[in-house]
Amino acid sequence: MQTENRFFDDFAKMLNGVAGTFAGMGREAEASMKERMREWIGGMDFVSRDEFEAVKAMAAAARDEADALRARLEKLEAAGTGGAKKPPKI
Repeated sequence: MQTENRFFDDFAKMLNGVAGTFAGMGREAEASMKERMREWIGGMDFVSRDEFEAVKAMAAAARDEADALRARLEKLEAAGTGGAKKPPKI
């Protein structure tokens, strides 16, 4: 035989309400903290991920171009001098 006890039903409902309230407060606190951090970091001179990736790609292209020019220069020096050139005697 099952008995109905309104006290336990009311107590369970109250605990559910309290748990929901605390969960909502937690979400509000997290959202508020995230917004404050965004404002704080936004005031600093940080770059976005997109800007960082763009600069990184440009640096890689510049490195590749410098390597190609270095190889071309070495090839021209080798062809023009016939090897190692001795400095002229004065």
